Formats: sequence, structure tokens, C-alpha cells
Amino acid sequence: MIEAQPSRTALRVALRRAAHQVHDARPLVFDDPLAVKILGPEFTEEIKRTPSAERRPFSAALRAFMVCRARFAEDVLADGVRKDAVRQYMVLGAGLDTFAYRNPFAEVRVFEVDHPATQAWKRERLQAAGISVPETMQFVAVDFETMSLHQELLRAGFDFSVPAVVAWLGVVPYLTADAFAATMRVMERMAPGSSVVFDYSQPREVLSPNEQLMLDSISSRVAMAGEPFQLFFTPPQLVEEMQRYGWRVVEDLDGKGLNTRYLGGRDDGLALRGGAGRICHARNG
Repeated sequence: MIEAQPSRTALRVALRRAAHQVHDARPLVFDDPLAVKILGPEFTEEIKRTPSAERRPFSAALRAFMVCRARFAEDVLADGVRKDAVRQYMVLGAGLDTFAYRNPFAEVRVFEVDHPATQAWKRERLQAAGISVPETMQFVAVDFETMSLHQELLRAGFDFSVPAVVAWLGVVPYLTADAFAATMRVMERMAPGSSVVFDYSQPREVLSPNEQLMLDSISSRVAMAGEPFQLFFTPPQLVEEMQRYGWRVVEDLDGKGLNTRYLGGRDDGLALRGGAGRICHARNG
């Protein structure tokens, strides 16, 4: 029997998304009406204690990054549905992502991939919140140490001959190089016209002194939680790595690029700071 335990990373992301809904000024960068609901009343007080952007700019910058990457991934999906006949959306490392339960595309099937324990915890949260699981959504429980992602996707009905968008958010920095390569070998099999969106971190040595301090701060936090950062790329290294698997980097946005696209004109202090974290959109055709 699997004991349902939340991933600390999944919980942190969910709390920051919910805080965005509660604390940040409108228009919201990423409007997710289920973000607070799926967390349940036990986390309500913690959400309320989230510091405002004015009092804690570093906390606001983390929140900004998480909501920008979620918005970016769903923008890529919407564009793929219109232009590339995308009919599948894989949320790889789904955590408490809620897209499947507010999916506006009747023709798009959603595959949520996560560790069995994290997925069991999520299903408990969905039931407790009264959020129904639509027929267009399929859970794919994968323990990457003992199970094959490719085989479990096939078992769940994922069609490698149909274009898909993969949202791989908040995962890559925590992987080993071998784990990244193994996942990319699975994505090598995907149909032309597919896209993947993921965030990654640059190595400490290429950052400015202030950015190094910011990276050191967040690195120590995640390491204390038992989920240390392990994998880093510079943008040129990432281009080379993706080409190895037949993927082409279409966009690679830093904090400045994300601020311009999603956060321009705001006066509530919600903004990204520094260039350690980046978001990549790559295509295989």
C-alpha cells in the first residue's frame, strides 16, 4: 500500500500559486480559480500569511517565476492546439497542477505524470475539494527508479504519433544528468510538431554576485527540504543538449524577458529579479 505523502516541491508551488490568486493585483498573470480550492482549508492561514510583494520582494520574485512559467506553458499549449493540431498535454511532475480540471479544449487529453505517492495525495486533495476528474484526464503513476515512463504512458493511452505539449515545470533543476537524459530519450519518440516547456537554472559561476546570493539562498532552502538542485545549464549548453535528442530551442526566456511579456506595467511589486532561472520552449519539428 502506498502512503500518500506530498512532495515538498509540489506543495511549495501550489502554495505560491494560491498566494498569487489571493495577494496579487489584477489582472492576474495566471488566473487559476482552483489553486486555493485544491489546497483546502488547512492551508488557508498559511496562504494569508504570505508576505506582500512590497515587504518581501524575493518572495514575490519566486511567486512571479512560478506563475509566469505556468502561464507560459498553457500559452504554448493554446498555440499548439491552434497551429499544430496538438491533442495531448502531458504534465510531467504534475504536483497540484489544475489544468486538467479547467481544460477549455474538449479535444485535448491530459496526462498527469507523477510519483505514485504524490499522485495519491493529489487524488485525496481533489476528492476533499469536490473537484471532479474529467474523462479527458488520465493519471499516470510512475516511480522513475523502478518503472518505465514510456511503457506507463503507452499503458495510459498516450499516442506517440499525435502531437503533444509537455509541461515539465519545477523538475529539471532537481534531476541528475542521467535522469534528464532518460526522460529526453522518451520524448525523442514524440510526434513532429510536439513542444516541451521547462524551467532550468544557470550555473552559479556565470551569475552576477547578487544573483549568486539569490541562488545560494534558494539552493539552501531546497537542500534542507531534501530536494537539492543538481542540474544546471547555460543557454548554449542547453541548445546543444536539446539538439542531441532532435529538439530545437524556440524560446529561452530569462527574468527580463518574462517581465516584459507578462509583468510590464504592474505597480504591485510582482516582478522577477536576476537571471538564474530561465524557461525554455523547444520543438521537435
